[in-house]
Amino acid sequence: MRIIGFLLGFVVVAGICFAGGFAGGILYDQQVLQANTQKVSVPAGTQQDFQLIVDAWNTIQKYYVDRSVVQNTPLTYGAITGMVDALGDTGHSRFMSPEMVQNEQSFTSGQFEGIGAEVQTKNDQTVIVAPIPGSPAEKAGVMPGDIILKVDGVDVNGLPLESVVNKILGPAGTQVKITLQNPATKEERTLTITRARISVNNVTWSMVPGTTIADIQIAGFSSGVTKQLQDALNAIKAQGATGLILDLRNDPGGLLNESIGVTSQFLKDGVVLQEKDAQGKINNIPVQRGGLAPDIPMVVLINQGTASAAEIVSGALQDANRATLVGDTTFGTGTVLDTFSLSDNSALLLATREWLTPKGRVIWHKGIAPDKPVSLPATVTPTYAYALKSMTAADVQASPDTQFQQALKILQTAK
Repeated sequence: MRIIGFLLGFVVVAGICFAGGFAGGILYDQQVLQANTQKVSVPAGTQQDFQLIVDAWNTIQKYYVDRSVVQNTPLTYGAITGMVDALGDTGHSRFMSPEMVQNEQSFTSGQFEGIGAEVQTKNDQTVIVAPIPGSPAEKAGVMPGDIILKVDGVDVNGLPLESVVNKILGPAGTQVKITLQNPATKEERTLTITRARISVNNVTWSMVPGTTIADIQIAGFSSGVTKQLQDALNAIKAQGATGLILDLRNDPGGLLNESIGVTSQFLKDGVVLQEKDAQGKINNIPVQRGGLAPDIPMVVLINQGTASAAEIVSGALQDANRATLVGDTTFGTGTVLDTFSLSDNSALLLATREWLTPKGRVIWHKGIAPDKPVSLPATVTPTYAYALKSMTAADVQASPDTQFQQALKILQTAK
């Protein structure tokens, strides 16, 4: 299974969602590569290195004072995690336990248990990429960019992503206390969140009251999103829409094929993205013909919670001058990850390629900058499509969502 970026995705949507690991990432296809798990001899020239591992293992087993924590599986997983971390691809290449693998699969299917937030490792801290709209995390006030400091009162600074996620995971109906820090103000707050069974409604649309402009929100790129978007586009055409706001704010990404399908609805031809391998060879992934909305004027809303597949869509539409991007610079997901299944159903996610915009722009760690930078005050909740359904024209005019208001202004001026 290939994942682009990591919205670890988790990027671990950790059931938190943290559906286990992507964020980020973007799943390239449904194929999972099988690592070489048959018994083999120590590779030539590495005997001394492997002996060091054995020496460390035996020393811990013999001398460590707290015998209750000397458990084989955690030590093994810790060693594998350390190997992957030594590659320096922080927050992207990583080791996933069997539970994390299952969570990731749940996220791509659109259902999982948890608090409903995407997390990522950034600067040795666990950071919220985005809460899932309508999730317990969003309702509790979790915001993109929040740093997780404590879980149930336990300091998690410096802990591996998997360890933090495992502390947050739990059955639906149970509670978890999370201490968060606002990265801008350094203000800390502790939220008590009740975990739930979350079904992601990835595509929501509404006509903006008092206008002929449609608003479509894509919350994630799970299986079937392209078909859901096509249904929404047919519906807004029937309503006589003359403009479109595509809201990708706080969208953690998902499946690559869905990002290609979504982008292709708005372009007649061209390239959706480029993939670059370790040798520098570039493969262009083309637009799929037959898109339903290649001409309607549109604005795309983005913020720091826009990641992975959502960045592919944003970058492609920006490079093609097809849409105006409004909001904040996106998260910055940019590697293609291959999933290598291990013998106990755990897995390695290893970066094997980098993805670029159609014009070859690097997104990894940089993100996509908006054409019209507009920040949303931390106290303001975005005006999403599901909220518009119950709003009046007066409510729309009074909305404090400055990004949404800028999108309306652009489309109304363009008429």
